[in-house]
Amino acid sequence: MANSLDPSSSPQIGGESTRPGEWVKVGAVAAASALAGGLVATWWYRKTLARLREADESGHNPHFGIPEGDPADEA
Repeated sequence: MANSLDPSSSPQIGGESTRPGEWVKVGAVAAASALAGGLVATWWYRKTLARLREADESGHNPHFGIPEGDPADEA
């Protein structure tokens, strides 16, 4: 009776395992996809990013309408 845990008795499905060159291709595709996604997100939110930059440069009160002497700010 053959041992079911013996790897030599199991049939080979693909012959040889994947080559390292294939993993490099997969990594390159994944990196390109991540870069493209970042560029698309930046383009999509460009107006929001521009408003955030303007708010940072103008130095307005970051509390959005809360008076300067508000007691909650002193805590």
